[in-house]
Formats: sequence, structure tokens, C-alpha cells
Amino acid sequence: MEDTRSLDSAANTGVQLPERRNELFATAYPVLCPSMVWPRRKHPELPFPFNHPSARYFYFARNALYALARHWNLAGKEVLFPSYFHGVELEALLAAGVHVRFYPVRQGMRVNLDEVVSLIRDRTRVIYLIHYLGFPGPVRELSELCRHRNLLLIEDCALALLSRHEERLLGSWGDAAIYCLYKSLPVPNGGALVLRRGGLSAFRQHAPPPWRNSFSSAARSLDSYLSNHRKNWQRKLLKMMRNAAKKTGRSVDANSAQAGTNHFNPLHAEVGMSRLSHWVLASQNFSAIVEKRRKNFSYMLERLRGLAPPVFEGLPQGVCPLSYPLLVKDKPAVVEKFLARGVEAVNMWFPNHPAGPKDPFPETYELRRTVLELPCHQDLALADLDRVIAAAREIL
Repeated sequence: MEDTRSLDSAANTGVQLPERRNELFATAYPVLCPSMVWPRRKHPELPFPFNHPSARYFYFARNALYALARHWNLAGKEVLFPSYFHGVELEALLAAGVHVRFYPVRQGMRVNLDEVVSLIRDRTRVIYLIHYLGFPGPVRELSELCRHRNLLLIEDCALALLSRHEERLLGSWGDAAIYCLYKSLPVPNGGALVLRRGGLSAFRQHAPPPWRNSFSSAARSLDSYLSNHRKNWQRKLLKMMRNAAKKTGRSVDANSAQAGTNHFNPLHAEVGMSRLSHWVLASQNFSAIVEKRRKNFSYMLERLRGLAPPVFEGLPQGVCPLSYPLLVKDKPAVVEKFLARGVEAVNMWFPNHPAGPKDPFPETYELRRTVLELPCHQDLALADLDRVIAAAREIL
């Protein structure tokens, strides 16, 4: 569900990295720009899932999943779960008392419907489908299967906000959908749950976190933006943002919820999304985001296809790609080299989580060993992409 940040994993390797994350010209995720926090008169209309009447917001997507599992009384029930996953989503289900049984994920992040069907048994209650990096899994087939077998389908759209399959937005096929907002949007925190099968009243909107958490994260994000776009008048503002982020960061309780952590903590399960995230959410041009991500992905695919094998050979209609994934050898070393050149590459889901499958899944292991993500998000202009591509050619 949520990526391990490559900057953290490379911190103790000895490679010469940028001193601060704001020195990266290509961050893994989009960052705040000043216009997103200025007062404005009119908020644009929000698309699905934000306009769905059942939408509920949490500090983390994992917290939404935990709340859903408890609402559906899944303790002691079996969930068929993909063998390729991050870990926080699994921890949330296990904390809710769910019994997890794994199904294979093949090369190309493909899910074989027949293999899922073969694992269904009497105690199975839910099928859990992850849409990897914005590319849809067999969601239509699984939704039909679940209707016929009286099962529930959870769509994990943490990496697939705004993506479509057959003209329908991902998350609109299953009985419930989970979203991680700060992967695709420049919000300091935020997860969303859409429940399409009743029970809306069971989910109250939780209180937002202390303002210090959101301010510290937003200050760092604005710092990153200003460091790459600043003019003379912005230098003083940049210095003020850095000082404010440092002071606020020191005042944040170490046990408080903070975006970027890699484990589920039940103590944070009832923390809502911040008011700042709601405000920034309403400032986004969602159609432009989809268009820009698709354009950037296609640009990179055309220029990098022959250099390193891409995970996906093309860009299907309707897909809003989270990143540009490619297959590399010696992935940790490659991540370090990109970081040293100002590109926040992501070492996707390696190694396996301790609570992961004990049985061998060779193709899943190969994905963990080789998949590297390069940024292609809406912040990146063609000149930035050319720098990323030049770094890739030098490294690979």
C-alpha cells in the first residue's frame, strides 16, 4: 500500500547524497507550491472518490483499512491477499484479527483470475486486490466473481488514485476501496475510504491531528518547492520555512502520527485527515494531473524502453501512472546513484515483510528484487524528465 522511501534506506550507505531532501530536483511524490495554500474564493468540484457520499477520511490509508475490517467483522475470517504488497496494509488486517491467505502475483504485476478462484474455500470472506502503480488488476472479473460467490471485494487504490478501467474509475468496482492521497497529491497526510455496500453511519469523521504535524510536513514540502523554483524575494521565505520546519519538527511528539512511517500503529487508528490536506485537496486540477502524468510516463517510456526493461510495455487508456517502474539489477546500489544525482528513486517493496508468505512465490520475489520506481508526477517538466533520463542513461 505505501512505499518505503528510498532516501531513508540509503541514509547509511556512505554514498554522497544531497544534504537535504529539498536538494532533490525530482522528488518521489509531488510537493506543495505556495498557490495551493493561499486563500481562494471558489473550490473546484471534486471527482470520485471525493464526491462519493460514503467517502471518509483518515490520517493514513492503513487506518481506513483497519476500520473497514472491524466494521465488516472480519476477525477470524479469511482474506485472499496478493503475495506482492508493501506491509502496512497487511499489518492493519492482522491487527483487526483477519486470517490472510496469499495468492500469486506474476511478472508484470499480473494477477491470474484462475489462481485466485482455486484458493477460495468456505471460510473465505474477502478478496483483496491491489492496483499496482495505477495499472488496474482484473477488477471487472473479480467483482463478478465476488457477486456470484457472495464474497466482498476490497480495491486497494493507494497507488491508483484517478486511474480508470473500462471507463470506470478504480475503486468503483468493489464493495470498498482504500486510497492513499499523499502518493499522488501534494497533501501532508491523508487516506480515504469509500464504502459502496451500506453502513455509512458506522464511520464517524475522526478529529484531525495536532496542527504541528501538518505544519511541519507542509513546511518541508514548500521548502522543497521553493528550493527548485525560488526567485530573489523567495530566499528569505525559504530560510523562514526551513527554520519553522525544524522548530516544529522538534516539538512533534515522537509517538504522534507522522506521514512516511512504514508500520501500522493502532494508537493512530482514529486520527483523521488534517484540515490543511482538505484545503489543498480542493485546490487541485485533477484532469490536468492525469494528463500530465500520462504525458510524462509516455515520454520516459519512449526514451528508456531500450535501456532497462519496463514493468509495463504500454500505457492503457485511462491509467494515471503513479511512477515509471523499470527492472534493474543491484537495486539498492542503483537507488543510491539516483539519489546522488538528485532523483528520489523508490526501492519498491523490498525486502519481503516478516509476516509475508512462507511458501515460495518466485515471480513475486523477482519483482521485489528488481522493480525500481522513477518519478513521473505532475511537478516534473520536460526539462526535469530529460535530467532524470540522462541520469538513468549514465547509471544503467
